[in-house]
Amino acid sequence: MAFEALVNWLMGIASIFQKRKIVRLGLYGAPNAGKTSLANKISMDWLGEPVGKVSEVPHETRTIQKKEHVKVRANGHELNMNLLDMPGISTKVDYREFMKYGLTLEEAHKRSKEATKGIIEAIKWLENVDAALVVMDSSEDPYTQVNITVIGNLEARKIPVILVANKIDLPDAEPEKIREAYPQYPVIEISALKGSNIDELYEIITKSLR
Repeated sequence: MAFEALVNWLMGIASIFQKRKIVRLGLYGAPNAGKTSLANKISMDWLGEPVGKVSEVPHETRTIQKKEHVKVRANGHELNMNLLDMPGISTKVDYREFMKYGLTLEEAHKRSKEATKGIIEAIKWLENVDAALVVMDSSEDPYTQVNITVIGNLEARKIPVILVANKIDLPDAEPEKIREAYPQYPVIEISALKGSNIDELYEIITKSLR
C-alpha cells in the first residue's frame, strides 16, 4: 500500500478519536520484536527520556511501562497520547531459555514467573487501549501464533491496528512478508534502532488517531 493511500485509509478511523483528548496507544508484539526500542525512540523524541530498558534477553519488559502526555506533532497535526509499552506476548515461557543468556536457575525461574504474569497483564489491558501498534521483527516469520492471536484480539475489540515492520536495518529483513501475511492492515517499515522512517510513523498516527 503506497504511503499516501495508507494515510487516506487510516484517516477513515480518525473520527473515533476526535472527542478524545488523550489516546491510549499500546505497543504489542512478541518478545524482542523491538517494542521498547520503539517506545524509547518515541519518548526520547518528544519527552527527552526513555520508557524502559532494552536487552537481548527475552521478556526484559515484564510489566506495562507508561509515558503520559506524549505530544507527537507532524505536518501540522498533533496527537496527545499515553504511550503503553506492553510485555512481550508469548505462547510459552520456558525458564531454560533464560539460562542460555547466563541467568542462574533461580534468576531464570523468577523471570519466567514474572514474564508469565506480564503476558496476562498485557492481554487484560486490551480493554484499556484505544489503538495499537503491533511491532514485528521483519527478519522473522510474521505468520506466528503470537501475531495471529494479538491481531485477532485487537480486531475482535475493534481497536485500530497499525503493523510496524521493525528492524529493516538487518540484512535479512523482509518486511514485504508482513504485508503478504496481513494484507488487510497498514504496514509501516521502520528501524527503531536507527530511526529510519520514524517521521512517516508520526505522520500516520497523528493523522489517523488524533
